[in-house]
Amino acid sequence: MKTRYLLSLVALSVASACQAASYPAPLGPSQTDFGGAGLLQTPTARMAKEGEFSFNYRDNDQYRFYSVSVQPMPWLETTIRYTDVRTRKYSSDPSFSGSQTYKDKSFDVKLRLWQEGYWLPEVSAGVRDIGGTGLFDGEYLVASKAWGPLDFTLGMGWGYLGNRGDIRNPFCDVSDRFCERKSVHTSTGGTVDLNEAFRGPAAIFGGVEYQTPWQPLRLKLEYEGNDYQDDFAGRLKQDSKFNFGAVYRVTDWADINMSYQRGNTFMAGFTLRTNFNELTPAHIDQPKPDYQPEPQGKQLQQDVVANQLSALEENAGFSAPKIQVKDNTLYMTGTQSKYRYSEDGIERANIILMNHLPEGIDTLDVTETRYGLPQVTTRTDVSSLRSQLEGYPLGYEQVLQQKRLDPQLPENTDQGYYIDDDRLSFTLSPTLTQSVGGAETFYMYQIGLLGSVNWWVTDHLLTSGSVFVNLTNNYDRFNYTEPPPDSRLPRVRTHIREYVENDVYINDLQANYFQSFGHGLYGQVYGGYLESMFGGVGAEMLYRPLDSDWAVGVNANWVKQRDWDDMMRFTDYDTVTGHVTGYWKLPFADDVLAALSVGEYLAKDKGATIDLSKRFDSGVVAGVYASFTDASREEYGEGSFTKGFYISIPLELMTNSPSRSRTQIGWTPLTRDGGQMLGRKYQLYGMTSDRDVRFR
Repeated sequence: MKTRYLLSLVALSVASACQAASYPAPLGPSQTDFGGAGLLQTPTARMAKEGEFSFNYRDNDQYRFYSVSVQPMPWLETTIRYTDVRTRKYSSDPSFSGSQTYKDKSFDVKLRLWQEGYWLPEVSAGVRDIGGTGLFDGEYLVASKAWGPLDFTLGMGWGYLGNRGDIRNPFCDVSDRFCERKSVHTSTGGTVDLNEAFRGPAAIFGGVEYQTPWQPLRLKLEYEGNDYQDDFAGRLKQDSKFNFGAVYRVTDWADINMSYQRGNTFMAGFTLRTNFNELTPAHIDQPKPDYQPEPQGKQLQQDVVANQLSALEENAGFSAPKIQVKDNTLYMTGTQSKYRYSEDGIERANIILMNHLPEGIDTLDVTETRYGLPQVTTRTDVSSLRSQLEGYPLGYEQVLQQKRLDPQLPENTDQGYYIDDDRLSFTLSPTLTQSVGGAETFYMYQIGLLGSVNWWVTDHLLTSGSVFVNLTNNYDRFNYTEPPPDSRLPRVRTHIREYVENDVYINDLQANYFQSFGHGLYGQVYGGYLESMFGGVGAEMLYRPLDSDWAVGVNANWVKQRDWDDMMRFTDYDTVTGHVTGYWKLPFADDVLAALSVGEYLAKDKGATIDLSKRFDSGVVAGVYASFTDASREEYGEGSFTKGFYISIPLELMTNSPSRSRTQIGWTPLTRDGGQMLGRKYQLYGMTSDRDVRFR
């Protein structure tokens, strides 16, 4: 029955091909069953377009593969995958995991070594199943060369990709230790162990992908190097080394996949895709103000300035705007609360100011602030701006005389008007807490409402708090409240079930004092319930030069654990925690930020956290992090160390109006107690993002 479906599909595509006279352009690399560009079970050397994001699902009788693949660089492909092993239970104890089947998580990386030329193929190397339990670990070298609608691939695999061992491992000629490969299946996973890489049996794999004349349809033929004799799902029968498949693009963002593998197994699934570089917001926004100059006299007119202040709020997005004049400079100060990119608001503000420019003004200084912290001043030459607004004669265009400076604020001005900021504000927002891959159930969640209130006591002192109300959750499926038997660290995070059992609680309640010291130096002190699990006091300092590729900060905190039975009280556990953090935008990679934090964590373990994030053209940020501390693998327990993945998305990509707000989707394989930082509500690096010309 399954064979008949596949043959019908192939016949349909061949018939379509025979009727076509020319070949359409390929749709780009398609995804493998494991995620990542490739054929079916095996990878190709192809890389997706930079910024490509895909969610992939594949299903057969033994496995379900869930994967997310991201192309952060033209030469780098990354894939995170969960595998549901349908033939095995999560544990042998039904009272612990019920009927849940085994779940395995892993991470893949592929690097492009050589880009395709006229004669030479594209060449890539990759590692599959890093940091997992090693069920599918393998390494490969692969080359791909296109010829018309055909894209040919030939590669050599080790590990899962080379289990058949039909060729001699060439590294055996270098050293005998490459001739044997130990099984690296582990029960805890979480380690990055490449000691067995490129060892043991090796095999050739390859195939071809055919772009049919009917463009939505692509066909695949694959020869693989795995013999399926050591699969975790069991010894699988392989009637054929050839696999066949088809990919059909239903729409620009979705592919469906079908294949017939091993001569006896039907596989089906889908891929949902987008490109983070190509996402654009669809705004319904006010038009920019027209340039209609009606200059004021030397003395500011109150009614005219009042209209300007209103326009600065409504059209240019500056809340609490202030207009001041000193000597021959007009100063405008406000908090940009609408436009993600500063230049959008600056352009509108300058036109509003130019329309009613006081007599004798030759410079405009627009200063942006956040949380009362001056961030940057954009200084514009009035005569240059006027020429630009009036239009240059053809052939005499000039560059606008404008530059970014450290904040320039006037003192003791004689003239000035402003709109007061709201001292008190409220917000109410839905929240989702989630974890994936737990023993009791694959997906655990909590949905609630978070009501927040902010009260600025002075221009520098902010008091804020939030109350969480639980609507629904399935955390009651946790089977135990006792300490994880394999962890020996203080329980600073693994009491999460006890915390979420509270239906209503104060999430945070704290006072913060913010201060700018000038020349890029910022500071804050704070105290109270700092997050849902800890309260205490702390301080932070940050030095961030304007438009610089680097910054450095330090924070120190004394904190005490909140009691999960009565969250207005504390337990006996307290500690000192803090980190020195360096931020660096890597010069050899576009829009990649590396942050390295060194210090002491909540469980009193000491070490470092590395965070790498890529900012795409749409403003989407994708990042990974990992913490390595002096807590041993045995002390940490399952997972071996803390790591995770996150995507931060500008909300304006999902709404019809400009916005500076973001939402973040995070993935943490397992919550444990080692390598855990304090979840501070206010962090100076994020609060001073306007210091970077490209808002992150």
